[in-house]
This record gives sequence, structure tokens and C-alpha cells, in this order.
Amino acid sequence: MISAPQCVRTAPRRVLLLGGTREARALATRLAQEETIATTLSLAGRTSAPLASELPTRVGGFGGALGLKRYLLEEKIDRVVDATHPFAEQISANAREACRALGVPLAVLARAPWRREAGDCWIEVAGNVEAAFALGEAPRRVFLTIGRLGVKDFRAAPQHRYLLRSIDPPAPDELPPGSEVILARGPFAVEDEIALMRAKGVEILVTKNSGGAMTYAKIEAARALKLPVVVIAPPPIGDALRVDDIDAALDFLRAPGAT
Repeated sequence: MISAPQCVRTAPRRVLLLGGTREARALATRLAQEETIATTLSLAGRTSAPLASELPTRVGGFGGALGLKRYLLEEKIDRVVDATHPFAEQISANAREACRALGVPLAVLARAPWRREAGDCWIEVAGNVEAAFALGEAPRRVFLTIGRLGVKDFRAAPQHRYLLRSIDPPAPDELPPGSEVILARGPFAVEDEIALMRAKGVEILVTKNSGGAMTYAKIEAARALKLPVVVIAPPPIGDALRVDDIDAALDFLRAPGAT
């Protein structure tokens, strides 16, 4: 007697999505519908009220590259997508190191950085320290839009009056003296950014070149008001595979290969 053929159920590919950005949320929504991919979303926990996801979610660090390597082994992770903020240097470096050591395929979902356009007056620098120096000696009203981390670097230029915008409040002892703090989460409209800069008497904008549309309105507002902008360049992504959009990230995760 010939037995009927048995259906072989293939175990879902196990994926770790390092998130925290709008692109990561969009990818998570797509991955929640993928029956052949079992994804865990990882958030650093830098914001007090992260937006909800349809995926199983872990919050907090891994304990460096060694801790991430241990997690990948214990959870039998097959592939990793780094969709963290372009300036989340440490977790991205840890992901590259851990994946390289274990031979786990890694892709970085990286936004294209903003490009200078006609009418922009940019001062491009490599980091916060250089940005503080670029503000000059004369006191100015500075719109500081780098988030709450790293604001202490601007204490080296206390002659300026800072307007800081971030999602969560910074530590009071890290703020430059006399700072004003606005708590807000983007996206922001150009007309609102123009109105804010006018109302607060902003003379110069400081921003990280994080790319994307979420906070680009401040660049457009500065252009319209003919204000100079100190632009902090994003760090390099190293030798990891770069994917530019959600569909390319899904192609990477669906591609055949050892799991």
C-alpha cells in the first residue's frame, strides 16, 4: 500500500528587527502579516511612551555586542534588520559585530540623508562638539533639535540661548544654562515650524541629518526664513548591506538561504 504524501511544515524564519523609527514601525506592520517570518521587534527604551506594535516586542538593551550575540544564539535568529535611528551608533555597531561573528545576515534599513538645496545655508559638521563650536562666539538664539541625548555638549557654549525640542525631557543638569524645553513628537508642518521660529526669535537651527520626511519641515522653515543651519552628519553604516525602503527589506528577509 502506498502512503499518502505528508505535508512538510517549514518552521518560520526567525527575525530580529531593531526598531525605533517610523520606517521600523512600517516594516513591523508588514511583517506582522508574514506567516513564514516570525519577527521580534526590539526597542531601546529611550522614549517613555513608545508607539505600540503588532509584533512581539522587547524593550531595553542587550548588554553590548556580547549580549546581542548571546540573544541571537538563544533565540535562534536567522536574520537581522537594523532599522534604528541613523544616529543610534552603539546598537548598530553591536549588531554588525554580533552578526559578523555568528554569520547571521544583516541589513540596515537606512534613510537617505537630506541634501542641501537652493536657498539653504548649511554649516556641515561631524558631531555635537563641532556643532557647538560652529555657533560662534556672539550670543544667538539657537533652536536645538538633536533630541535629549547629547545636549550636555552645548554647555561648552553657554553664551547662547537654547530652545530645545525633544520627545522626552532631558536631564536638567545636562542642559545649557537658561534653556527652554519643548516636548513634542513629529511630524511637524512647515507653517507651524515657521511660526515657532518667528515667535521664539530663532537665529540659527542645529539638527542631526537624520533624513526622512518626519522632521524635514524645520529645514524647509529655516530655508524660508533664510536662517543658517548647523547640520550634523550621520555616522557611516560600515560594511552592512544597505536597503533603502520597506520592500527591499522584505526582499532581504524573504530571500532563500540558510536559516
